[in-house]
Amino acid sequence: MIELYQRGYGKDAAGIAAEAINYAKDKKYDVVLIDTAGRMQNDEPLMVALAKLIHVNNPDLVLFVGEALVGNEAVDQITKFNQALIDHARLQSSPRVIDGIVLTKFDTIDDKVGAAISMTYTTDKPIVFVGIGQQYQDLKTINADVVTEALLK
Repeated sequence: MIELYQRGYGKDAAGIAAEAINYAKDKKYDVVLIDTAGRMQNDEPLMVALAKLIHVNNPDLVLFVGEALVGNEAVDQITKFNQALIDHARLQSSPRVIDGIVLTKFDTIDDKVGAAISMTYTTDKPIVFVGIGQQYQDLKTINADVVTEALLK
């Protein structure tokens, strides 16, 4: 069973995440997925809130979710996103940045697959999952042979 814990918009994201984690512990759930819903790297208030959420809750994993369709723009997005996390992690000696990448719409990119390689090279972080559809079961681990074949076309 997957349960949704939501408290609406306009509230303290770090506090809601902490409540959700405590709720999950009480219910003995194994995993809590916190979706920060479309935060743009240049939206300072949202990035400040995200840096706070990460600092307060210390998640096991911070994943950047981006669209494969944007090509090399994704490299710029992920670089600025990481920098925004660093810039807004006030009073932290070693701020958290992303731990990995989820690349959506991977099934639609054909010749733009090089951006995926550039994203991992630039951040030194792995692509954890690629999305190839609209359902949860459409999240797949990346297949290096498929990426290599697409690059060599």
